[in-house]
Amino acid sequence: MKSKTATGNLRIIGGKWRSRKLDFPAVEQLRPTANRVRETLFNWLQEKVQFEDCLDLFAGSGACGLEALSRGAQRATFVEQNRQVADAIIANLGLLGATGMPVVCSDAISWLKNQPRPGDRKFGIVFIDPPYAEQLEQECCLALEDSGLLKEGALIYLESERNLQENLFPAGWRMVRKKRAGAVYFMLMERQQRSAGNSETP
Repeated sequence: MKSKTATGNLRIIGGKWRSRKLDFPAVEQLRPTANRVRETLFNWLQEKVQFEDCLDLFAGSGACGLEALSRGAQRATFVEQNRQVADAIIANLGLLGATGMPVVCSDAISWLKNQPRPGDRKFGIVFIDPPYAEQLEQECCLALEDSGLLKEGALIYLESERNLQENLFPAGWRMVRKKRAGAVYFMLMERQQRSAGNSETP
């Protein structure tokens, strides 16, 4: 049994904070995106992350959002329902000198469903890494599409223990990349741009 003071740590792989190590609480089901998976993901994103507004849902340690900021993202919003873990993200942002980055303590899907419409902020890159056992991937993606928070052409990263097929995702999303690392499947989706004459209605 883990003590209340147990901690884990993550290492930022690239960018201005490269090789910085950060601590986070060792709570149940908190598993930062593995280094090799994160490295592959940001190779996929490359320069697309620069100056972008990112959203890290089910943020956990905040590994993906912090990596994005290190590599030049303009802003990252972190949504994490565990208060202790959310406070650790805030502390790590402070250690890195990353000011003005919102950290929301909330269930990710509830947060998406309660956003005002139309949203005044839109995200170009979204990271989704829900608890594997709860199988929330499809519900979260549908809530994200319905929230109005996505830019046209937004990129959505999804991590799962299941081999998810493209037809599970919202209309207009396409699979850009997909890979497996051990028991983990991870993929990059793109929200395709809609032409003015090709808007979709429910």
